Amino acid sequence: MKIPIPGAEYAITSDEALVLENLGQSNCIVIIGGGYIAVEFAGIFAGLGAKVHLMYRAPYPLRGFDEECRAIVVENLSKRGVTLYPECNPTGIEKQGDGSFVLKYQDAQRNVGGIPCGQVMMATGRKPSSRGIGLENADVEVDPRSGAIKVDEYSRTSVDNIWAIGDVTDRMNLTPVALMEGKCFASTVFGNRPQLPDYNNIPTAVFCQPPLGTVGLTENQAVEQLHGDLEVYVSKFRPMKNTLSGRDEKTFMKMIVHCPTNRVVGCHMVGPDAGEIMQGLGVALKCGATKEQFDSTVGIHPSAAEEWVTMSAPARKVQGQGKGNPVK
Repeated sequence: MKIPIPGAEYAITSDEALVLENLGQSNCIVIIGGGYIAVEFAGIFAGLGAKVHLMYRAPYPLRGFDEECRAIVVENLSKRGVTLYPECNPTGIEKQGDGSFVLKYQDAQRNVGGIPCGQVMMATGRKPSSRGIGLENADVEVDPRSGAIKVDEYSRTSVDNIWAIGDVTDRMNLTPVALMEGKCFASTVFGNRPQLPDYNNIPTAVFCQPPLGTVGLTENQAVEQLHGDLEVYVSKFRPMKNTLSGRDEKTFMKMIVHCPTNRVVGCHMVGPDAGEIMQGLGVALKCGATKEQFDSTVGIHPSAAEEWVTMSAPARKVQGQGKGNPVK
């Protein structure tokens, strides 16, 4: 989905980015956006030796992720040579006589500027592709603004014998979530075993360099949703492989514990293998693991993952402002 600015037709999306032959003589690309795709492609192009500029509207990219993790992702992007433009809005793309471009923008203080580049990529989201497939003829209800197909908790549309799953329903737009919804649909419709998709404690990862992995509630979400004391455990260290290679990037881990139940309600990590590690922690949180159970688990040494079972002292305690305890 391209944002409607003058010259938007000159921009590419992630589709075209995968088949680019070059970035022009300047070997420079501006990426507009602050989500998964924008951050991941910034790392890809930087790793290929391009000059990368990343522009996003918020103070940090990756809205919805833990705030401390977002800040560390920004730090790592900068260390890898990506030029960052926080709180900036693009205002137009001008094509030059030599085939290059200038991206015009405005920052939070209303200062204007321009970035010469070989390509402009818009990673500004996608809309469900629901037009032109006859939904209106079948009386299937669609959100008029987003184009998402409206479904109930079992993924049934407004028409009893038509179902929809995945990104076209605009619930949680992740490939593994679509697989889960498909399994629940098959169990409900063909297996005669009604099954609801469970969107609690879904692990996910952003494959920046190094990656960000997360499962459960962020600290802000825990404060807003849960009642009672919360303990926040934090660990920041230089992985052994970075000590040997001389790279100064640090791994960051954060665990959120709900004191009244001793449940671990959130785990967040920026560092090598974060996606792999978070998959295992996703099982633990799905099973309702407590901090005591984490502490009683023997770590694998030497590994970064062992830090999750050796964090002994909370970095801080905060007060939950919600009205209920976690029960799912």
